Amino acid sequence: MAGKRNLFFDRLHAILSGERGKGNRILSTAPIARYFLLAILTALCVIVFPIAKLPGTAAVGQDLPGQRQGFPTELVQAESLVQQGQRLYEAGQLSEAVAVLQQAIAAYQTGNPLGQAMALRNLSLVYQQLGDWGAATEAIASSLSLLESNDEPNYQAALARSLDIQGRLQLSQGQAEAALATWEQSTTIYQELGDQVAALRSQINQSQALQSLGFYRRAIALLTPLTQTLEEQPDSLTKAVGLRSLGDALRVGGNLPQSREVLQSSLSVAERLQDSEAIAAAQFSLGNTARAQQELEVALEFYRQAIATSPSNLTRVQAQINQFSLLVETDQIPAAQALIPLIQSQLGELPTSRAKIYAQVNFAQTLSHLGQTESTQPNTYPAQLLSIARTEAQNLADTRAESFALGSLGALYEQTQQWAIATDLTEQALGLAQNASASDIAYRWQWQLGRILKAQADTEGTESQKYAGAIAAYSEAVSTLQTLRNDLVAINPEVQLSFQESIEPIHRELVSLLLKPGSGDANPANLEKARTVIESLQLAELDNFLREACLDAQPIQIDEIDRRAAVIYPILLADRLEVVISLPGQTLRHYSTPLSNSEVESVVGRLRQALVVRTSRQFLQLSQQVYDWLIRPVEADLAASGVKTLVFVPDGVLRNIPMAVLNDGEKFLIEQYSVALTPGLQLLDPRPIQLQQLTVLTAGLSESRQGFSALPNVLPELEQIQSEVPSRILINQEFTSSAFQQAINSAPAPVVHLATHGKFSSELTETFILTWDDRINLNQLNSLLQATDLGNARPIELLVLSACQTAVGDRQAALGLAGVAVRAGARSTLATLWQVSDEATALLMSRFYSELANNTVTKAEALRRAQLSILEIERFRRHPFYWAPYVMVGNWL
Repeated sequence: MAGKRNLFFDRLHAILSGERGKGNRILSTAPIARYFLLAILTALCVIVFPIAKLPGTAAVGQDLPGQRQGFPTELVQAESLVQQGQRLYEAGQLSEAVAVLQQAIAAYQTGNPLGQAMALRNLSLVYQQLGDWGAATEAIASSLSLLESNDEPNYQAALARSLDIQGRLQLSQGQAEAALATWEQSTTIYQELGDQVAALRSQINQSQALQSLGFYRRAIALLTPLTQTLEEQPDSLTKAVGLRSLGDALRVGGNLPQSREVLQSSLSVAERLQDSEAIAAAQFSLGNTARAQQELEVALEFYRQAIATSPSNLTRVQAQINQFSLLVETDQIPAAQALIPLIQSQLGELPTSRAKIYAQVNFAQTLSHLGQTESTQPNTYPAQLLSIARTEAQNLADTRAESFALGSLGALYEQTQQWAIATDLTEQALGLAQNASASDIAYRWQWQLGRILKAQADTEGTESQKYAGAIAAYSEAVSTLQTLRNDLVAINPEVQLSFQESIEPIHRELVSLLLKPGSGDANPANLEKARTVIESLQLAELDNFLREACLDAQPIQIDEIDRRAAVIYPILLADRLEVVISLPGQTLRHYSTPLSNSEVESVVGRLRQALVVRTSRQFLQLSQQVYDWLIRPVEADLAASGVKTLVFVPDGVLRNIPMAVLNDGEKFLIEQYSVALTPGLQLLDPRPIQLQQLTVLTAGLSESRQGFSALPNVLPELEQIQSEVPSRILINQEFTSSAFQQAINSAPAPVVHLATHGKFSSELTETFILTWDDRINLNQLNSLLQATDLGNARPIELLVLSACQTAVGDRQAALGLAGVAVRAGARSTLATLWQVSDEATALLMSRFYSELANNTVTKAEALRRAQLSILEIERFRRHPFYWAPYVMVGNWL
């Protein structure tokens, strides 16, 4: 048996590559790497959206304005044949429908081109259902040729309907751009004819083409204005499909609660219509959204419902594959294995289409992860499935799908260390993706090629030339991702991977290669490149959090900003902690500490806990340990350089602790240096604060609201600030969202100070600031504060959030703080990492504004002096809880 399997794989690769005799190892079914599993678990959820049902089976009377009386017998007979063909189509008797429609076309040839075009349109639709793409293309082309030269309204209406069918055909064959253009043309015709319902349907179809291309924000922008129109219409299939399409786009765009709400509306419409396919499609989409929300049992139930409800093999097999992969993810292996023969049977019944190809690829990937050790299926089955998918993609001339299949097959060979074959297949897949300008696929194969080369180099030793090739491949992957920056947060779902499982590892693995241990000191070029890559990762992480490209990023040298500041980049890698440091006027340097991620997370987590529990004394030992990692190796260099400010670009869990609290055994870091944080130098506005006259808009809540506790010292805090600098106060009932916006618009101030509860979370929707009557989310905050740019008003120099906190138990919660800092549009943000003592805050803020008003120190130095003033008070000095949580994010000047 083993010999037969070897022979099979040798032949398989020879067929795929056009060569013979390559490869001599069995392709095992060991679990495929996690990055491919995530492709299944997150990508298949939205891999292909069921296309809107089109009016292709309309009766001839829709196109013919004349009365039935007086029609020639041939035309009456032809119309009867069309209606019979429609009934056969709806009954699933497709071959019989073809024969009847061909008779109708022959009858119309006696002198009715409009009827003939309509029958050809319907014939194309039937051929599409049969998967006979050549015949479908020929039929729709003939239909269009009969209609395009006639400007009469009834001909134009028929033309638009034929264009709808052509768009469906194009999208099914993977020609999404052509489908989009076709549906744009039909929409224009419908609008000119005043047929708003048909125009709406065509716009919904446009949105599905946009989603197939990965343009989810464009799809949302197209659909959102149509939502109210849809809601106002009586129940119809168009309404159900439109709502479902919007819900799918919202899911990929990251708005999961709204996605679920819209999809529930789609399901309700479908249920009232008693349309089984629309019901199943909505259930399938709801399962995908529930899965994205990590409600896995809910997702499984929706998939089961879709499988039971759907009359469509395609929707049913897509739901089965999603159910299968989710069962594998949750280790329900017997239940998953029971689905395998059902999925195989369903796949075998599907006509060739892009949807089928993607289903085959994702099924093969999940099978490989499962391992199939208990299955009766041969170990070669996943590779067979991928080779079939590749052939079908070639038959469709669908380059994207072919690339997807070939690259996935290359990944299987990568897992069994058959490097030559894996490289060959991956390079073929990459070439196809690049030829198709499919950057959203190409970066995956560049990454895969880098992994293959690195694995070979690791085997060959540190002098292997393959390391250079691996670095080049990884670098190309990062460059490709940067060109995709605007779409990274909504990448085409057929290849979508989660940020943590794809984008982040590519960057970190490249940094690890550039700073490879055992190769001596990294050369300056590699160090500079490593810094650039980690800055790009920080930027991509913020983009992912904010669900859009957050800002225009420009590379900046620290010497151009502040010659008395050092920038420190702690970088968490799989097997070590790297620290890259930039000192003014010097080349970059780095040092490494062998540490696993779990070790770093454990120490940092314990330190964070010790900082918020005022009775704990463990903070001292733990803060010294982190100091030893980050600062101790460069103590002497920092002292010799004369720097006054340390700017950290913190990574991962290190964002959750204030660097000011690091301790050398005698002093806290804040006692020696000003400390600031930044998501990256690329995001800085490097100008120093410009305050000819410091004025502050302050607002806060001292009373309990919306389940949050009272802050009794807020009013004294704001009054103390008012005694230091000219200020306007909005307190309690005065601090509503509308009053806050009015205050910003009427008297813009360079500093906005908010003494109110708020929360920073790794979830965008869970990051907010509390007002008397509302919760201001990041997008609303951006709208409110950006209003200061109107009327030539000065932008906000500083946003102060004096009573916010990061979400408890959320390791990435401080990402929300960085998101606030970026989204608010302020040049600097002063915030707190945990719920603070409002008495200490009142004292600290008074001193901070007193120092800032002098206009002779940087914002970071003003904060340092304010923190030191709290340290000097005996009752607060005993624990960093009182003075440490305040962090300056952004421009520290």
